[in-house]
Amino acid sequence: MIQRKTIFTTLLLCLIALTQVMAQGKPKPEPLPIDTAVRYGRLSNGLTYYIRHNELPKNRADFYIAQNVGSILEEENQRGLAHFLEHMAFDGSRNFPDDGMDEYIESVGMRSGENFNAYTSFDETVYMITNAPVDKSGVVDSCLLILHDWSGCLTLTDSAIRKERGVIREEWRTRQDAQTRMWEQQLPKMFPGSRYANRMPIGTIDVIENFKPDELRAYYKKWYRPDLQALIVVGDVDVDAVERTIQRMFADIPAPVNPAERKPEPVPDNDAPIVSIATDKEADNTILYLFYKHDTPPREVNGTLLHLMFDYVQQICATIMAERFDEILHQANPPFIYAEAYDSDQFMIAKTKSAWTVAAIAKEGEIDSTLIAMVKETQRVKRYGFTESEYERARDNVMKQYESAYNERNNRRNDAYTREYVHHFTNGGYIPGIEMEYELLKQYVPKVTAEWVNMFLRDFIGEKNIVISLTGPEKEGVAYPTEEELLRVFEEASRMPVAPYEETVSNEPLIPAPPAPGQIVKTEENQRFGATVMTLGNGIKVVLKPTEFKKDEILMTATAPGGSTTFGAEDVQNLKVFNEAIELGGLGAFSAIDLGKRLAGKKVSCAVSLGLDGRNVNGMAAPSDLRTLFELIYLEFTAPRADKEAFASFETRLKAQLESAELDPMTAFSDSLSRTAYGDNPRAARLRPADFEHISYDRIMEMRKECFDDATGFVFTFVGNIQADSIRPLIEQYLATLPTGGKVSQGDETKVPTIRKGERVNRFDRPLEIPQVSVAHLYSGVTAYSLENTLAATATKQILDLIYYDKIREKEGGTYGVGVFAGIGLFPKGWTVLQIGFNTDPAKWESMNAIVGEELERLANEGPRPEDFQKTRDNLLKRHAEVLQENSHWLDVLDRYYYYGLDKETDYEATVRALTPEKIQSFVRDLLRQGNRVEVIMRPAE
Repeated sequence: MIQRKTIFTTLLLCLIALTQVMAQGKPKPEPLPIDTAVRYGRLSNGLTYYIRHNELPKNRADFYIAQNVGSILEEENQRGLAHFLEHMAFDGSRNFPDDGMDEYIESVGMRSGENFNAYTSFDETVYMITNAPVDKSGVVDSCLLILHDWSGCLTLTDSAIRKERGVIREEWRTRQDAQTRMWEQQLPKMFPGSRYANRMPIGTIDVIENFKPDELRAYYKKWYRPDLQALIVVGDVDVDAVERTIQRMFADIPAPVNPAERKPEPVPDNDAPIVSIATDKEADNTILYLFYKHDTPPREVNGTLLHLMFDYVQQICATIMAERFDEILHQANPPFIYAEAYDSDQFMIAKTKSAWTVAAIAKEGEIDSTLIAMVKETQRVKRYGFTESEYERARDNVMKQYESAYNERNNRRNDAYTREYVHHFTNGGYIPGIEMEYELLKQYVPKVTAEWVNMFLRDFIGEKNIVISLTGPEKEGVAYPTEEELLRVFEEASRMPVAPYEETVSNEPLIPAPPAPGQIVKTEENQRFGATVMTLGNGIKVVLKPTEFKKDEILMTATAPGGSTTFGAEDVQNLKVFNEAIELGGLGAFSAIDLGKRLAGKKVSCAVSLGLDGRNVNGMAAPSDLRTLFELIYLEFTAPRADKEAFASFETRLKAQLESAELDPMTAFSDSLSRTAYGDNPRAARLRPADFEHISYDRIMEMRKECFDDATGFVFTFVGNIQADSIRPLIEQYLATLPTGGKVSQGDETKVPTIRKGERVNRFDRPLEIPQVSVAHLYSGVTAYSLENTLAATATKQILDLIYYDKIREKEGGTYGVGVFAGIGLFPKGWTVLQIGFNTDPAKWESMNAIVGEELERLANEGPRPEDFQKTRDNLLKRHAEVLQENSHWLDVLDRYYYYGLDKETDYEATVRALTPEKIQSFVRDLLRQGNRVEVIMRPAE
């Protein structure tokens, strides 16, 4: 308990110094008030509720039930029951027997999995209905009735339990990846004397397959009760009416009599460091963690101003450490592939303990040097803290995030609030609203100094309660240290001398001599989309669409002909790293690191890239940072900067990641799928370490120059909170002056990898740690590109989702899920792909594979079931109504319209309403008749 007192005594003393409030006779901090826009209450049976009216999206609402129940409450013979109950919540209740919930949800245009889902963790379980169409009659009451049944009225029939065992067995199989297996090795060592050591939510296969139904019912009755539950309703609803319904509807759920106590699970302290090492044949990275555990905020601090300021300190620390590690990663030979450090409210999986956490991915064979670097950076901040300039940049960045949230306070989506309220109920904390949080921070943050933060660092990084974790691939020729050897490296590194962090920061302008403004020579109004179209003196077009969806957001995209298909075979490998490599050097006089520092306190980003058939620029900014966005656009065209040292680091790290990926069985599966579908086409093959022999950074920068030194053909589109008076001068100065006049190269669609024609089957065996079969089908061909056909493709995907969920997951228990994709491409225009994939039990793959083919043929021969078609059409209309309030949707609509000449918006709803089952049948039948099918199956080797 000493460390907790130290940290929060530090916080208390600092806050007294800042405010002198507690020095005036208030020894105990008061909790921050709950936002008045939230209706917060508790029924007599103990059930808590949060209700908030919000209109983004319009006519939609989210309904959640959060439960302070998780796998941590399970006894040894119950491991997996909390997660099993999560599944059973969708398999029958008092008012929605059998599949009644799914049937209702889909009848009003929602989708299971998308709008109707749940999760179970160690300490909490949350069920949710999202984006419910509450403008439809009865939806509010029906969603509340579902929450009611989730609270305490699941039927848990023997037949439903029997059916769900198969589904969960396949989920267990899917989730038993290398990382999970290594965690199961490590957790008992890292959490001695705690249930966190062996309470993974998925449970054990023995319990999943063999528990008695009455054991599940008893667990449900014991823990799933109103005093451990909260209802959360956020959206376009009448708050008073919802509250009355909750009070009436949930009154019949009795308060528990002599309830079992819900105790938090402690994590014991440790004087000597704990070291845990685990390896797995399928692991694809060597990962090191350093944890410096400390206690969570004491009860008297939780939810107070102290808590808010503590969170601010954590954000500052994470921001500065990210900057420091990013700087190291740009060195020619960094000591790790990736690294990060932050103070977390959880120690790994445990919410009853916090931890200063340092994580890194090591290069193969360089475990010692990675750990030494991690420890040295930790000791550097512990001994010397952060510099004033670092703190000021971090402060500006953190406060910019709060400012943006404040500016968008009337434009927050429902899910932003539901996440807050779930966290408030399950973890405590504060929800006074962004208005109060921002005002409090504006009041107290100006008085905070770097030294104030550094006091916390010294407390976070203690001498005890240390845990060291190492995981990595088990393969021939790779040696790992013993626990004793790893501990010795840590102890020696902790004693090594380190120098204070030093930096040189430039405050020079991004563009020392801005160009003289050009001209806007023509302005037109596009009445169809509510946009203004400008033609500039240099030929560039600019499209502006002002919206009021978000106050603090302007999105930008620019597209011009060209793209990766303008380059020949000799540049194929360069193209595979082109988009990442060209951004490594920075812009103008600023390296990438220095540019990030120069942009501190701004909400702005900009990057160029190549697509298959186009050159692209993408960016965003808050209205207050719009000039900076235009400056960055101008520099992307006129002053790119090379940094060979940064590229050398990028190459080293990427090669190491690619080498590690070879150990993942799914890499082999993906490679086999690619080779079977595309043959030896080098443009379709993934990048491999040996390919770097054919990659030249100098050539990549030459290619960049060819693509972006001339802005001929570009159309810039801006959507968001645009003010014409403020953006027009920026257009004239920074876009109308971009160099143009060169030749525009068109993309070459003959260079686009397309799936080979005919039937191609590839079935192979590979050693697997957990036996399972992976299956993929690809059907390809050509379909006339039209809005009707693209919607038919989307509808086909959704209909197949429904069919396979019903037939393979629910009826057969054969897989956790079948993934389906269907789409029609624009380049080459009309190229069509339908992809179906799943994992399953080796004993079941042939029968499951047969069902996949049979149901697809049935769809082609008979068309969709009427109920599936209606659900899908309703969902397409529902989702479209939701995206109409998003800037990103309109950015895509306008970009497609002005680049491809395609209008995907004007007739969307009419086209959806005109879809027929016969159209879906025709789309699938015509695709299958083209006879192009790829089947790839990976089976476990004997």
